[in-house]
Amino acid sequence: MVKITGTYAGELHCTASHEPSGATLATDAPRDNQGRGAAFSPTDLVATAFATCIATTMALMARKHGHELGPVRYEVTKEMTATPPRAIARLAATFWLPAEARKVPAGELERAAHGCPVHRSLAPEVIKDIALNWAE
Repeated sequence: MVKITGTYAGELHCTASHEPSGATLATDAPRDNQGRGAAFSPTDLVATAFATCIATTMALMARKHGHELGPVRYEVTKEMTATPPRAIARLAATFWLPAEARKVPAGELERAAHGCPVHRSLAPEVIKDIALNWAE
């Protein structure tokens, strides 16, 4: 179990602290929802968790097969529903994998990407698009 503590500071701004590491982060409501957009919004963190969980899970799969994945670049976009209630409608993550990734047996990284814990935890109605680009 991991404990995260935090405070709501007012004006739609929160802070959170990760107890095991002491790392902290701030959130702010997005501009399109009455906020300043001064930090990640809570739903931005979901999008970030989606992409970083996929990258981490693929790296774990590579290790399972005796390989280090190496640097992986990613980009994730988040689209919210057009009508209330607000919710994440779509997450689209693109990954650029290094040549070393080809050493992992075919299909294993794709399986890992679609099986990461965050992917499995998101509501079924959230569209989850994942694209892997392989270096030559």
